[in-house]
Amino acid sequence: MAKAKKARRSATLDSRITAAQEKVVRAKARYEKAVKTLEALMERREEIRRRELMEAVKKSDHTYEEILCFIRG
Repeated sequence: MAKAKKARRSATLDSRITAAQEKVVRAKARYEKAVKTLEALMERREEIRRRELMEAVKKSDHTYEEILCFIRG
């Protein structure tokens, strides 16, 4: 009787370990997808900011050197 109970616990534990491993794999895949999405969005934001900055420089009455001096402090 004791051996059957021990075997059942072991099988239950193994199945719980397998389920936990699968859960971690799925969570990791979701995390990696979310990171890629975040990186793409941040890159897009930087592109927009660069474009806006260049447009502001073009429209400015100040020289390029004056703008750089202001930015650098």
